[in-house]
Amino acid sequence: MSASTKNIPSPDLLKSIVALCKRRGFIYPGSEIYGGFANTYSFGPYGVELKKNVKDLWWKHFVHLREDMVGLDGPILLHPKAWKASGHLESFNDAMIDCKECKARFRADHLLSEALQRDVDHLTPEEMSALVQEEKVACPKCGAHHFTEARFFNLMFSTQMSKTGNEIAYLRPETAQAIFLDFKNVIDTMRVKPPFGIAQIGKAFRNEITPGNFIFRVIEFEQMEIEYFLRPEQWEKSFEEWLSAMWGWCRLIGLRKERLSEQEHPKEKLSHYSKRTVDLVYDFPFGTSELYGLAYRTDFDLTQHAQHSGQPLHYANPETKEHLVPHVIEPTFGVERTLLALLCDAYEEETLESGEKRTVLHLDPKIAPVKVALFPLMKKEPLVNEARSLLPHLQRLGLVEYDESGAIGKRYRRQDELGTPFCVTVDFETLEQGTVTLRDRDSMQQIRLPKEQLVAHLLEKLR
Repeated sequence: MSASTKNIPSPDLLKSIVALCKRRGFIYPGSEIYGGFANTYSFGPYGVELKKNVKDLWWKHFVHLREDMVGLDGPILLHPKAWKASGHLESFNDAMIDCKECKARFRADHLLSEALQRDVDHLTPEEMSALVQEEKVACPKCGAHHFTEARFFNLMFSTQMSKTGNEIAYLRPETAQAIFLDFKNVIDTMRVKPPFGIAQIGKAFRNEITPGNFIFRVIEFEQMEIEYFLRPEQWEKSFEEWLSAMWGWCRLIGLRKERLSEQEHPKEKLSHYSKRTVDLVYDFPFGTSELYGLAYRTDFDLTQHAQHSGQPLHYANPETKEHLVPHVIEPTFGVERTLLALLCDAYEEETLESGEKRTVLHLDPKIAPVKVALFPLMKKEPLVNEARSLLPHLQRLGLVEYDESGAIGKRYRRQDELGTPFCVTVDFETLEQGTVTLRDRDSMQQIRLPKEQLVAHLLEKLR
């Protein structure tokens, strides 16, 4: 599958989304009272609801609704030897280079690629430094041509363990290794056999040289990741099945197909553990970039950890007595990138027939932070009492926001910006006839329903 037509959003869209996220309590700059801190962010009251809804839906879709999946929540700090076995200590590096004039720091490969419009990933830091001088590359920030030598920089955060005082531990840069380290425990304690998968949602940390583009590339992030263990002869079929499943996830959460496409990694760009990698890329306002990744990791990880730990990491078939070191297919989903893509897809500014401006988030009801907003038409006791009597029933649907202040039109507009799919208004007709007004976010159409039918009607709409 690939997108047949491009629908790349305007670069200004990102500015509008950042402003909305701050204004409406989705995402705040981290440590803002101290001037912010190194591309860190807090997810506010509505952002945390959106994030939780996405993660819960992912877990339900890929774990609960499949018979071949189990879950895990591994530690952030793993034994330091794990990172040597995985290759992260030696190969999890980027080359960085600094401008001597303005002190700006860049990834050397990005600096050269943008300046020369060609791929330089295969070059060593020494070769990159020489090319910067030969081509007289200018600093994007100040225009100077005076750079330091490029040098490798390991992206893992390190910390000292108090147990020994001098042993260095690392914050995990990915969630995958925790799964491989507990592969034997899962095999021993659960009734699983290949093909089967272990899923995990958790934090990872990367000391990025050039983080940016809001929450697209940050130093602290969450991954929704699966390691799917199978026989080596099954990998090609399974790879295509997981690629299809990832497209299905994109449809489930409502991402626009025309902004998505596949990007195969050429052999020279594959990670040291991968035999094939395909990215699902998305047309963000700042350009087309990776959203999700699918990799065939062969038996690299289990074999490496078995060698370095001295522990056998295989599946022993109780019937045939065969010992199999499974191969692995790895679908990876970034939580923050998912949210950013959803916001880019959902955000719209429109002018109504009345000339009024309306900002709306067209989020799929399954993941919208607020499911229903409940209003009394006016702040009068009979209306307020009637509205509040409905609140416990509506709360079965998810987060419900009750609001009785201000004009009803302003209350609708606020919920439009939050992406709330439905608003329920209690008015004088409710008191007289027992019906309420139900407003749809996207069409702004209103219908009247008996209040006894309201919850069942909304349950159907929110599926």
